[in-house]
Amino acid sequence: MPPPLELPTIQNWSCHNCGGCCRQHAVQITEEERQRIAEQGWDASNGVPAGQPLFVWASGPPWRKRYRLAHQPDGACVFLDERGLCRIHARFGEPAKPLACRIYPYAFHPAGKRLALSLRFSCPSVAENKGRSVTDQRVDLKELVRLVVPDGVERVPPPDISPGQRLDWPDFSRCVEVLGMSLAGQPNDGSSISVRVLRSLFWVSLLGQAKFDLIRGDRLDDLLELLTDAAATDVAARLEDYAEPSRTGRMQFRLLAAQYSRSDTVLGSRSGWRGRWRLLQAALRFTRGTGMIPTVDDKFREVPFAALEPSFGPLPPQAEEMFTRYFRVKIQGLHFCGRAYYNVPFVEGFWSLALVLPVSLWLARWFAASAGRTSLTFDDVLRGLTTADHHHGYSPLFGQSGFRGRVRLLAKLDDISKLVAWYSR
Repeated sequence: MPPPLELPTIQNWSCHNCGGCCRQHAVQITEEERQRIAEQGWDASNGVPAGQPLFVWASGPPWRKRYRLAHQPDGACVFLDERGLCRIHARFGEPAKPLACRIYPYAFHPAGKRLALSLRFSCPSVAENKGRSVTDQRVDLKELVRLVVPDGVERVPPPDISPGQRLDWPDFSRCVEVLGMSLAGQPNDGSSISVRVLRSLFWVSLLGQAKFDLIRGDRLDDLLELLTDAAATDVAARLEDYAEPSRTGRMQFRLLAAQYSRSDTVLGSRSGWRGRWRLLQAALRFTRGTGMIPTVDDKFREVPFAALEPSFGPLPPQAEEMFTRYFRVKIQGLHFCGRAYYNVPFVEGFWSLALVLPVSLWLARWFAASAGRTSLTFDDVLRGLTTADHHHGYSPLFGQSGFRGRVRLLAKLDDISKLVAWYSR
């Protein structure tokens, strides 16, 4: 019997055949999947371009027998047809597809005796909340769980709250629940998602200073109530009341935003030494932050760094709803700490997640400025978030010491809150 699933009740999703996932991701497959697909008889007569390989070696030594699906010269998966549909799915049904393709955009994470479900907002249909309610898909999701964890959920300890400070699953889950409530806001509160993120940053950072030797159960509830009450009264509700980010904070943020801005598709990975040299030059320009922003991805145009700094006005209402749902789904699905996010603690994981907001808005400003505009449309913000979430929790680079050190430095400088406020103006 599959473990119980915790589903996000506020999220919808159905595939709308945009083909983005079939272009953005390198799909690794097992040896069994490779053999099964090879035996399906693919050639030019059923749509695969002549001379096009079906598989290529994935990263790592050949003796590990790690493969991924090949991509066409334009970056599309070898099995993606001109209508944006999967050829394997069309001929043999969904069960014949690789497991990674069947799971996307869902993500399953251990939560004690349960599995928490999150979704990847790199899929535009997820970000726009299009399709069937996720709760109505419980039967289909349970079937995916049987494939993902055939032997049942592995009992793993909860993530640390801060390094060396750990609670048991019930108390850890209480922290997650309160964080989700903090980001959802109170009825008739009227606060923007930016202010709710600022309040959450305030009390989560204080929680990271606690020692939990004697703080359990009711005492933890009392502490969480005290911290969230303090956040509601002590955190400024006007974004204009926040100081500008520090010079060091701005530089670190630009480098972080540059990492998020790259699509990192299979097509983009073929750039060779010239591409690596170009990226090094771009990194130096992002460090300086003057002149024109280098286009590290074809989605953008060169615009002045300075063009992204003035106020772009309030978020469109659709964007407010999208970011609120984004944070709630990621928190409830534990998609920000522990095994689901490079094994980082609760507090550090939320710092990284909170930075997705200013990063997405910085990218949205870049999209707007590329079109000659000085205010944001919902489409700008949608593209900013889908670009940022393509990496979040999945790019190995983001789990390395350099990226994590950048996040911790921004937190130490108190620049995460300043960046949220600055780019939400």
